[in-house]
Amino acid sequence: MERIRNIYCVGRNYRLHAAELGNDVPTRPMIFDKPTHALAEAVGNEIELPGTRGELHYEAELVLHIARPYEAGVTLEQMVDKIALGIDFTLRDVQSELKKAGHPWLLAKGFKNSAILTSFHAFPGVDALQNTEFSLLKNGEQVQCGKINDVIFDLMTIITYISDHFGLDQGDIIYTGTPAGVGPIADGDVMTLVWGEENWGQFTAKMK
Repeated sequence: MERIRNIYCVGRNYRLHAAELGNDVPTRPMIFDKPTHALAEAVGNEIELPGTRGELHYEAELVLHIARPYEAGVTLEQMVDKIALGIDFTLRDVQSELKKAGHPWLLAKGFKNSAILTSFHAFPGVDALQNTEFSLLKNGEQVQCGKINDVIFDLMTIITYISDHFGLDQGDIIYTGTPAGVGPIADGDVMTLVWGEENWGQFTAKMK
């Protein structure tokens, strides 16, 4: 896997996903990050995941690879050179307790192998990006499906917001939010990430 600098994630960027978890729809992007140790590549392999810290949920997402530093007036095509699919794994019980206490989400979101990533593919153009569905299969059955044009905050809004508040440069990646359908994963589940009709990555969960 190529070197990734920073991993930014957008929370609650699809209305139906916010609703399924009983959360309010945000009025500005909700950004959190993950350490680079969270990265794990989906290449037909087994990936170890925590099986003793409460329910673990998958959240499939489109992932952007940033090509250059942000400047006012740049286009999406100038900022993004590659895309991938990923899973933002979440320890849901841990997250619920952290939210109740008003604490950051890092324990629920930043553990090892919590940021699954397929191989990157060349940016397909704005039209293809907006009109192609991405999906997640669990043991061959579709559990999530979404299109990036269904997001609450569009991609340039997200890019600008992250740049303004945290900085953004070549080699950073952005998990852009998950559609409805998140759910638990169990030992031995085979997870497949699909762009259109193309299998972009697969792995088997090994719960420890």
